[in-house]
Amino acid sequence: MLQPKKTKFRKRHKGRKLGRMKETRGTVLSYGNFGIQSLGCAWITARQIEAVRKTIAHTLKKEGKVWIRIFPDKPVTKFPPEVTMGGGKGEVDHYVVPVRPGRILFEIDGVPSELAREAFRKAGHKLPIKTRIVSKI
Repeated sequence: MLQPKKTKFRKRHKGRKLGRMKETRGTVLSYGNFGIQSLGCAWITARQIEAVRKTIAHTLKKEGKVWIRIFPDKPVTKFPPEVTMGGGKGEVDHYVVPVRPGRILFEIDGVPSELAREAFRKAGHKLPIKTRIVSKI
């Protein structure tokens, strides 16, 4: 799983819901010719990123190159079951990345367009948001 090696603070605030605010960073293809772009807001977990990576790698069959453009650096805390209120904030359970509409999540290069589209179609089913496939070509 992806997670930070070291953070300045162990726990973070939850933050505000971003609504339909558009992303300003990471909205254009930088590395590959094909990419998958988010159309909604969500927290994407490290497990979901790994599931997408495995799906893309399985579909491409060792062809081309894949870039992961997101990294889960936000810790999410959780209390154990049946714990009463109080006692401070829970322990870190997993890590997420907050994603807004327009963010490029993954990129592919070095494969035919049909294969890239098929890989991203399968990968989109693993994500909690609607996505679209973008290309430079």
